[in-house]
Amino acid sequence: MTRMRRAREAFLSQAGTAGPVVIGLALGGGGALGAAHVGVLKALQECGILPSVVAGTSAGSLIGAAYAARMPVSRIEELVRAAGWSAFGRLRPSPRLGLLDSTALLDTIDRLGGEPLIEDLPRRFAAVATDLRTRQAVVLDRGRVGIALRASIAVPGMFAPVITGERVLVDGGLAANLPIDAARQLGATFTIGVRLRPEWEHIPVVRSAQRIAALEKSPEVLMVRPHLNGFSQWSRADVPRIIEAGYTATLASLETWKDQQPRVA
Repeated sequence: MTRMRRAREAFLSQAGTAGPVVIGLALGGGGALGAAHVGVLKALQECGILPSVVAGTSAGSLIGAAYAARMPVSRIEELVRAAGWSAFGRLRPSPRLGLLDSTALLDTIDRLGGEPLIEDLPRRFAAVATDLRTRQAVVLDRGRVGIALRASIAVPGMFAPVITGERVLVDGGLAANLPIDAARQLGATFTIGVRLRPEWEHIPVVRSAQRIAALEKSPEVLMVRPHLNGFSQWSRADVPRIIEAGYTATLASLETWKDQQPRVA
């Protein structure tokens, strides 16, 4: 039996024990460490596990949107390897609080899909941003994909915020760097969460640790934690190895997850 088949059978034998399951994918933020999400998608595809719901924060929203649009995983990998994150923003003075202008990101997404709307994507999708005024997470599951992504990646001081009505939207990692709750809000009954690095989770350390510990014990969550120590979140040179780290961690998590869960009567 191949490793991919073992991983698939171990996952499905447990995830489906409570009846029909809607598999969700929650992709966390982390700069260029988000390239690990490409490896996650590769491993899931090879195992025949195809989430129908995806939520992403910051870098995770970029990969998540491409997946939700049914862009082939091989094409996503090709783009990430070739351009790193340079396709999504360019350095230039911005008149609105940010040093980086994400117009390039919006233009890239619009060219791919003609200004696509989130609600028209083949898979259910949400990008998570933070309302700078309230410090609360905002789940963006309707409207233009490009605008939602621009808000989700708007690191304060680097990208200009996105202003919609009374909201001032910035990087989602400030409020919800691992968007499992957003995936559940979209209808996921079982969620694969990809946590890149704890320091990107800006909520208080104790609260974050308690929340992650609870999620890891939940029978409705499979946590994937790629080994990314030593990699830079902004270095393009590390991208190929970061992708491989995501791939390896996903297969390992799928294979071992069943044995870590309580037995279902």
